Amino acid sequence: MFARITGVGSYLPGQPVSNDDLVLRGVDTSDEWIATRTGIRARHLAESGRTSSDLALEASRRALSMAGIDASGIDLIIVATSTPDFIFPSTACLLQGKLGNRGATAFDVQAVCSGFVYALTIAEKFIRSGSHHRALVVGAEVFSRILDWRDRGTCVLFGDGAGAVVLEADERPGILATALHADGAHHGILSVPGNVCGGQVTGDPFLRMDGQAVFKFAVRVLAEVAHECCDAAGVPPTGVDWLIPHQANIRIIEATARKMGLEMERVIVTVDRHGNTSAASVPLALDTAVRDGRIQRGQKIMLEGVGGGFTWGAVLLEF
Repeated sequence: MFARITGVGSYLPGQPVSNDDLVLRGVDTSDEWIATRTGIRARHLAESGRTSSDLALEASRRALSMAGIDASGIDLIIVATSTPDFIFPSTACLLQGKLGNRGATAFDVQAVCSGFVYALTIAEKFIRSGSHHRALVVGAEVFSRILDWRDRGTCVLFGDGAGAVVLEADERPGILATALHADGAHHGILSVPGNVCGGQVTGDPFLRMDGQAVFKFAVRVLAEVAHECCDAAGVPPTGVDWLIPHQANIRIIEATARKMGLEMERVIVTVDRHGNTSAASVPLALDTAVRDGRIQRGQKIMLEGVGGGFTWGAVLLEF
């Protein structure tokens, strides 16, 4: 038994917030400064009171609709998020309640920007084992809640959003190969070094990043893990129809494509529209390319992510 994606969906909250809008809000930056360094033109920011599970709900409904199934038919729900609604219960359980599903296995995965790739890999293993048959895999984030809006080196990069896929058991191979890795020795170059203890915030509650170190690390591991997946599946990198990398920075995306020998015409890029949405970025880009007709059934797609931890991974699938 194998696992295939049968439905995709995504959701971006509110209206786009342009780079110029950030300037008007008091951020010390400019459209030129942001766009030339990152490729980002806009991002979406969740309204006050809207949570990761709210965004996940909208994306999930769209994925379920495309798959043609009701939420009651799902027996596994995995939500990848670094910005959960609460410490507990899990965002997956909250999403389950909002969908009206009862009885499905539900839990969160925390691997930051690699989260969706991790969650999809885990769901595939559940299905391959025969224990589950229909999984809802979601990446959902409200990173705007953990940004220091005085730090132009980070606050301009991130946005909020959600993406989801329905993964179903099938006799035909869908997911062809997966690879996941982590190296905690690099935890300091991207983190939120604070927490809540005794009802008080201790440490720094905002996202902090060493941009240069992250760039170098990301370019290296994304190329390596893509080749690892291709080798495992017996597919040459040039045999990949579409590359969907984590949407963090256009320079990282371009460097990864070069190392794989792929023209940018075969790379899905949406970072300009929504910035870095962490675990939501890969399924957001996937949904965009499916719905606009670029991705067709039978094509080979490489999904990959890299995030704080440090974590990284890739999934090679036949859509």
